[in-house]
Amino acid sequence: MTVVVAVVGPTATGKSDLGLALAERLGGEVVNADALQLYRGLDIGTAKLPVAERRGVPHHLLDVLDPDEDATVAAYQRDARAALADIAARGRRAVAVGGSGLYVRSLLDHMEFPGTDPDVRAALEARVEAEGARALHAELEAADPVAAGNIGPRNARRIVRALEVIALTGRPYSANLPSHDYEVPAVQIGLDCDRAVLDERVQARVDRMWAAGLVDEVRGLLGRGIGRTASRAVGYAEVLAALRGEITEEEARDQVVAGTRRLARKQMGWFGRDPRVHWLDARDPELVDRALALVAAADAGTLGLATDDPAPRRSLGS
Repeated sequence: MTVVVAVVGPTATGKSDLGLALAERLGGEVVNADALQLYRGLDIGTAKLPVAERRGVPHHLLDVLDPDEDATVAAYQRDARAALADIAARGRRAVAVGGSGLYVRSLLDHMEFPGTDPDVRAALEARVEAEGARALHAELEAADPVAAGNIGPRNARRIVRALEVIALTGRPYSANLPSHDYEVPAVQIGLDCDRAVLDERVQARVDRMWAAGLVDEVRGLLGRGIGRTASRAVGYAEVLAALRGEITEEEARDQVVAGTRRLARKQMGWFGRDPRVHWLDARDPELVDRALALVAAADAGTLGLATDDPAPRRSLGS
């Protein structure tokens, strides 16, 4: 299989623009690796690239779920790898774009998915309702500190899944996470950005979302039905709270900015731990050419680990 190009990193760094430019230059097609962009109708709040702005480049794994469905990494892996095979069979290059770390890893690395047990999951979900997600997160931390470190204390769905796997397998949930070994030949290009600049970009993005009608988008979703995954996403959870009258719209807007900034730091932490990600400055005027050079080196088999890069990434926290 031709080397897959993956454009990764924090939100608001310009991954969609770079992915589109690389697909154009490489004769490629984009494969979405953002969990929320799988959903139909979640457009403004996910910064989904409108069809009119895709410049004729085919995009895969966008708008494949209804808002009341729950996305799963296992289903994404199945469908996204089928898309890779289809793209390769037509002699095209796949360019995966997204900031959902586990989805990127499931696409590129060896990753298996333990089964489920409805009774175990239901019991854990009932405990979340009764005790709160933080209580179960503390339990996960005691059983599997590595998994707890990768899962936020408010992410009830992933906490439940981790505890379910531990209960079913008797092994740490983290034992099922992928190692840093490609199952799909790939080069990962990460976009980095100074914290102050990224904070400004996040603010500007939220301002654009509000101007584009995010509140109306969320109001429309209420009429269609919105599931647990979509309703808890940054941007959607806050607007839903405002529509329920729990907070003001201005408070919702401020919370979306703060939540998006936290998300960006979490994404940098996830991708920053992967030594295979080659980091580029999102503001570099030669960004596309530098990215193409990385792809060329990967194609030639001369690209080493990112730790060998002459200009390693800055920390997002700097």
